[in-house]
Amino acid sequence: MTNHLETSHIESSQIDPNVTSTATPKVVFQTLATASGKFVGIATLNVEKALNALDLDMVRALSVQLSAWKKDSKIACLVLDGSGEKAFCAGGDVRALYHASVAAKGEVTEVAKVFFEEEYRLDYLLHTFGKPVLVWGDGIVMGGGLGLMAGASHKVVTESSRIAMPEVTIGLYPDVGGSYFLNRMPGKMGLFLGLTAYQMNAADARYVGLADHYLNRDDKELMFDAMATLDWSDSPALNHQRLDGMINELSNRVQIPKGESLLAENQELIDKLMAGSLEDIVARMQHLDTTEKWLLKARDTLLAGSPISWHLVYRQAQLGTKFNLADCFKWELTLSTNTCASGDFCEGVRALLIDKDRQPKWQFADVKSVPDALVEQLLTSPWEEHPLHTLA
Repeated sequence: MTNHLETSHIESSQIDPNVTSTATPKVVFQTLATASGKFVGIATLNVEKALNALDLDMVRALSVQLSAWKKDSKIACLVLDGSGEKAFCAGGDVRALYHASVAAKGEVTEVAKVFFEEEYRLDYLLHTFGKPVLVWGDGIVMGGGLGLMAGASHKVVTESSRIAMPEVTIGLYPDVGGSYFLNRMPGKMGLFLGLTAYQMNAADARYVGLADHYLNRDDKELMFDAMATLDWSDSPALNHQRLDGMINELSNRVQIPKGESLLAENQELIDKLMAGSLEDIVARMQHLDTTEKWLLKARDTLLAGSPISWHLVYRQAQLGTKFNLADCFKWELTLSTNTCASGDFCEGVRALLIDKDRQPKWQFADVKSVPDALVEQLLTSPWEEHPLHTLA
């Protein structure tokens, strides 16, 4: 916290103390008093050693407090932040999902259903919050962390931001609303990011629409100072405008160097690489000859990923923009729970996070050997009544 935030402007907000099981809260909730008489609600992810990765306790704590702040007329704005300097949020804590899925191999578990359903409801809450939501996207923002940031109305990135959807490396696919925001990026960019887990910097994120503002890491204290003096009102629309103006005024002092976004510079190349069928794309990447380090890394990450995941990412891209946000989360809940049961998720997590041998043994050796029937099975809802049927 900055010196300004350690003053009497901050008041602790209380939630159910049973939400977390440790003495140190996994999410810290505070309110920043402002000159207007309104408050800014601040939620700080507080598991620095785990790079602020989200577990179910954290999802539930956030859902409870954010729902209360949404209804509270005294709260004019919401800020999401992460403790430490390494990460806003590096994703979801998938170990519980792994152990439950291994114990019930081939079955859709209640653990997976509950975690993904509650995570997606939280993401949807942010997308539809109404009041301004600012995410301080400094450091690592990946997977579930990007799901939180994508739902914000004001996405701030810094010189230290590293943003990616790396699910192809653990046998999953870009969920947490990826079906919505990836398919609204320029050209074939969403498909490229999903297949290659490419790490974006601030300029990249702004180019593809995953960031709105750029500030330096050291500007966070100035930002909170300015928030405390802003003339917040009862009108969410006016508050959006005033927050925009305030951040723009701060960001006018800093500039992203021209040409820093490799994605912007290489949009045409990326569109060509991602053109055609999935088999075409994989073959093209297998034979890619380049000296560009960023592209070599993207190629190697794709080729080391799960062939099942390739198919899921490709099918996700075929959705285009025909689904609204609620439909995207419904589609993802089906796919995510099924992939934990029958996809490559367990093996991917084992290799990367459990045994850490980084030698996953995927179910299929190449793109052509993945049965169409398996892909269709993973896309078929296991429930008579979908758990997110009320999400609209």
